Amino acid sequence: MACDEPAALSGIFTRQNSANTASLDFEPDADYKFVETLEDRYKCAYCHLVLHNPHQTGCGHRFCQQCILSLKELNAVPTCPVDKETIKMHEVFKDNCCKREVLNLHVFCKNSPDCNSKIILGRYQEHLQQCLFESMQCTNDGCCDQILRRDLKEHLSQHCKFREEMCQYCNMYVVFINIKNHEENDCPNYPVPCLQNCSQIVLKKEIEKHHAVCPEAEVDCPYKQYGCLAKVKRGKLAEHENTALREHMLQILDKNSQLEEQISDLYKSLECKEIKIQQLAEAIKKCEKEFRQYTQLFGKNSNLMVSTQALASHLDKSARLESQVKQLIQMANQQQSKLDLRPLFDTIENVKQKIALMEAYDQRLVVLEDQSSKHDLQINIHKAQLNKNEERFKLLEGTCYNGKLIWKITDYKMKKKEAVEGRVLSIASQPFYTSRCGYRLCARAYLNGDGSGKGTHISLYFVVMRGEFDSLLLWPFKQKVTLMLLDQSGKKNHIVEVFRADPNSSSFKRPDGEMNIASGCPRFVPHTVLENTKNTYIRDDTLFLKVVVDLTDLEEL
Repeated sequence: MACDEPAALSGIFTRQNSANTASLDFEPDADYKFVETLEDRYKCAYCHLVLHNPHQTGCGHRFCQQCILSLKELNAVPTCPVDKETIKMHEVFKDNCCKREVLNLHVFCKNSPDCNSKIILGRYQEHLQQCLFESMQCTNDGCCDQILRRDLKEHLSQHCKFREEMCQYCNMYVVFINIKNHEENDCPNYPVPCLQNCSQIVLKKEIEKHHAVCPEAEVDCPYKQYGCLAKVKRGKLAEHENTALREHMLQILDKNSQLEEQISDLYKSLECKEIKIQQLAEAIKKCEKEFRQYTQLFGKNSNLMVSTQALASHLDKSARLESQVKQLIQMANQQQSKLDLRPLFDTIENVKQKIALMEAYDQRLVVLEDQSSKHDLQINIHKAQLNKNEERFKLLEGTCYNGKLIWKITDYKMKKKEAVEGRVLSIASQPFYTSRCGYRLCARAYLNGDGSGKGTHISLYFVVMRGEFDSLLLWPFKQKVTLMLLDQSGKKNHIVEVFRADPNSSSFKRPDGEMNIASGCPRFVPHTVLENTKNTYIRDDTLFLKVVVDLTDLEEL
């Protein structure tokens, strides 16, 4: 029964689907037609429809994931509708095996009998995305028609009112229902009839150019400026000029008479202005004569006038200089008040004092930070030492020296999950001794199994560790060892395995390293027995293991 622990492990047992089936899915509320009658084991125990994301309860019944959540929301303590057992949410697990079987059930396409395809349920939605008989909305903006996929191409190219068509006149793409409006209002190359009762068809962009030469267009008579207000078609303009020649000549003569009268009035106005110019010229000559007389009189009194003018000039300059001096004095006073530097010097001195104080504080802070770093380092060292001492005290408090170990394993589900996922494959107990100076031993457990028990059993091993008194003990270790899983019901239905140490095994020689290779039972207890709710090996997510070393014939130092 004893076996050595393997040095390395490969492959981790998981209860997950492969990556290929992870992408399969289906809509839960659709009406599926199964090729074969749907078995009850693939129906939800709550909604009685095909299982969607099946989950299995502790009582063994399967439900849709959403149905399990609904039961939990409807009742504080949900019960199974089949056997009325209380549903414990921590016992509910995702049934990937059932999910894989459901996703591989064959169903008919909803478009049968037109479509005769048989598809697995997990590929149903994927098939509908390709089914030629699936009804789908036209992809053109504005079109709400529902078309079979096989007819969509023809609909888009020939029948859809919202398809784009090329304008035959300007080669521009336009929505089909708007093409007439485009041609009549927007297309520059659309042929339109002339609006002047002309039989000629003209491109819209050239209509104005055509109107400039159209013989049917009505135009003003060339003699409009002389008074003819007639509007005549361009093609009949010459005829109008011939028939109305006398009227046109009379209108021209009347216009000439008016012009002659205007010219005569202008001549009269010009003569009046020439008379006024002569009168002004005579007035100027008179003024020049009087000016010469005044000049002669002014020459006799020139000395007196010069003195008077000089005095007045000096007085004006003196007044202006006095005003400028006052302004300069006022500006100087203002500048002096602005350039008073004493408040500025005081402020600078205060700032210098504050800077010196801040520099002193900064130096003090550097010293304090250095001291604080040293204190933190010392505190961390003390904390580490305290943690080591605390762990050592706990270890010493729980250490047994009579060859017996009671090992309490808490949080079983979490630790087993870590083992299944390959994060923590094994856990070890605290050391125990055969006596105060005896052999140092421990136990090691693989909650998801090891070797032949991997994935199905708990593996439990016995380990000989290096101790302080190994040089005084007898080697190899030869005692009988008992491994036990304790029953917590009080009925003492313990699971027990016993083996005697093999003196030829390296597991029981004097340890060269921290511990020897473990030896024990890879198939110690099956998961089905351990986790069965009828048994009481696990309570409150906790189990107890016991290791007993037979001390018979063992000398005590």
